[in-house]
Amino acid sequence: MKPTIRPILLLAIVLSSFVIPASKSPLANPFLGMWGLEIEGGGVGWLHVNEEKGFLDAELLWIGGSVLPVAHVYLADDNTLVVTRTSNSRKSDERTHVLTHTLRIEKSGESLKGTMTGPGRNGEYQSRFTAKRMPPMPEKPDLSQISYGNPISLFNGGDLTGWELMNPNQTNGFAAENGVLVNNPVQPENGEHISYGNIRTQQEFEDFNLKLEVNVPEGNNSGVYLRGIYEIQVVDSYGKPLDSHNMGALYSRITPDLAAEKPAGEWQSMDITLVDRHVTVILNGKKIIDNEPAWGPTGGAMSAEVLAPGPIYLQGDHGKVSYRNIVLTPVE
Repeated sequence: MKPTIRPILLLAIVLSSFVIPASKSPLANPFLGMWGLEIEGGGVGWLHVNEEKGFLDAELLWIGGSVLPVAHVYLADDNTLVVTRTSNSRKSDERTHVLTHTLRIEKSGESLKGTMTGPGRNGEYQSRFTAKRMPPMPEKPDLSQISYGNPISLFNGGDLTGWELMNPNQTNGFAAENGVLVNNPVQPENGEHISYGNIRTQQEFEDFNLKLEVNVPEGNNSGVYLRGIYEIQVVDSYGKPLDSHNMGALYSRITPDLAAEKPAGEWQSMDITLVDRHVTVILNGKKIIDNEPAWGPTGGAMSAEVLAPGPIYLQGDHGKVSYRNIVLTPVE
């Protein structure tokens, strides 16, 4: 008599024939996650590749400007990711060209390497870059338990001791005037354009609280960079709807919870805390950002090394602005 196979056992045998061995299972996309980009020539970028909405997508920061969604992203093969971003170039009132810039990225060990190509003024340009995965974001710190050291006055009111131009080939528009640090990047009415630069503290810092007062004339803007990585926006945005590009915002990343700006030309106070890559901003006595994570560098960052100490730097190439009473208190 032949042995019989129970129906349940038979079903298990049939189903097992469709199971893919672990060694042959499809691999997770190795590009998923957040990456800090170091761009050849000194620029910094940030790339976030995700499938959060059920499809492959990405956001990109390339040197300056805002973090923006890409035009398209796809896997060319198991080791190559292709990302495209577009911008508009208005040629005339009747004609606008769409410019396409393409990043071709390869996995290189635990890092990435790639190129950005696109239309330039004299043909195609190419920029090379490398990327490292961003470190995990720490838990939100309990700011009530933070201990601080001794306050450090970053501006003595009389000169620019402790500050230096970030690019020595540019012109410094900052000067000390009656106890105020004034930036006035005036262009000559006739003559060659002057390239004004940003200034930074010679000293570098880790986590801290930074207090200052700032005065922005109508239509002007500047920025305060924390550790040379994260820009707190300084701009005349009084009366405008809430936006991540307004006064006190973490530029292009965190929109203030409420509008606390004063009209242009008035002195305004900023109280900024950076602890464990989380940012708190109190503008004119009102908390507008409450211990929110800074996921990556902002446009104009000096470095993508978010765990490294860095300077305070002030934008000097955008417009007229004045600062005073700049005091930093480091976390112990």
